[in-house]
Amino acid sequence: MANKPKNNNKPNTDKKASDTRTQARKMAAAQGKKRESTLDYWKGVRQEMKKVVWPTRKELGLYTVVVIFTCAVFALGFWAIDSGFLALLRAVLGITLS
Repeated sequence: MANKPKNNNKPNTDKKASDTRTQARKMAAAQGKKRESTLDYWKGVRQEMKKVVWPTRKELGLYTVVVIFTCAVFALGFWAIDSGFLALLRAVLGITLS
């Protein structure tokens, strides 16, 4: 009896994903790591948040002013470019947008 050729046209993504998960588990086990519970995860988040250096009220106000100023500068820049492009279209092609 002749062997039937396998249909290799369709990639088996389930097998790839399964292999990736299996490899990740094996690597974690080799490093001595266990899968963390949700409670352990949030405990870790809390510990990391304690390490964050928060800005003072004065710094926060300054950062806010810098962000608003930067946004205003970019808005004016985009407006200028848009107005210039529109003027160029009007001059070259006689196009009006209204």
